[in-house]
Amino acid sequence: MDILLVMCLGILVGRFLFPQKAKRWNEGASLLCTLVLIFSMGAMLGRKEGFLHQLLTLGAQSFLFFLIPTVLSIVVVYALTKRFMKRPNQDKKEEEA
Repeated sequence: MDILLVMCLGILVGRFLFPQKAKRWNEGASLLCTLVLIFSMGAMLGRKEGFLHQLLTLGAQSFLFFLIPTVLSIVVVYALTKRFMKRPNQDKKEEEA
């Protein structure tokens, strides 16, 4: 919750109190800090024992969490479409009959 409050405060300060002239410098500083953060996280994860094994396990779980709901959603939508949607050709055939 504290992080959310600090982020909202930063948004308000940036919107109302931060001078427009300093915007370009602030964007550069934000980019640099983001790059340092990503590099630091990568270095920290690289030192972990068994990181690649954990990453493969997590990747497989993530793939299953993506695949199962996606396939089931497609099957349900297909079944409901077949059941309730009429094709344009069916309307013409019903009118002719």
